[in-house]
Amino acid sequence: MYEYLKSLHLIFVITWFAGLFYIVRLFVYQIEASEKPSPEKEILQKQYKIMTYRLWYIITWPSAILASFFAFWMLFFTEIGAAWLQMPWMHVKLGFVFLLYLYHLKCHQIFKQLQNNDIKYTGNFMRIWNEGATIILFAVVFLVILKDAVNWIYGVIGIFLFSILIMLGFKFYKRIREKK
Repeated sequence: MYEYLKSLHLIFVITWFAGLFYIVRLFVYQIEASEKPSPEKEILQKQYKIMTYRLWYIITWPSAILASFFAFWMLFFTEIGAAWLQMPWMHVKLGFVFLLYLYHLKCHQIFKQLQNNDIKYTGNFMRIWNEGATIILFAVVFLVILKDAVNWIYGVIGIFLFSILIMLGFKFYKRIREKK
């Protein structure tokens, strides 16, 4: 039973992250569409609103809920899960999952704003924001695979270095994009 729960949890974690990665990319497109001339602006905005609505409510939210449901089931209703709850690495992982939910809720707020044509962020901000889920993904995967929270300080340093590399890559890509 545990292996089935773990498989379902992993499937929905993957679809949750896929939704988070793509929704922010759609936010970028939606924000940039607002800068286009009419009628292109209205056509694109209408299409992006439909796409983000479907992605958010048909894939991303259900995936987040189901990933959490199967995780809860594994942790609280199996012997293996009960043992893992005693391990420090799991506490750190759950902290990152909490951050992931905060990220998800902020994306929900941005989604609602964009659905109402309330644009508060730039496309460049959204490109950087998109890396938040990537950083959390790296942290969680390494914690789950290595199961070592004792050396989590090295992991945090690694995540910050990874973040710096992402930001440098973003700035490099932005320069290339602006030259075209």
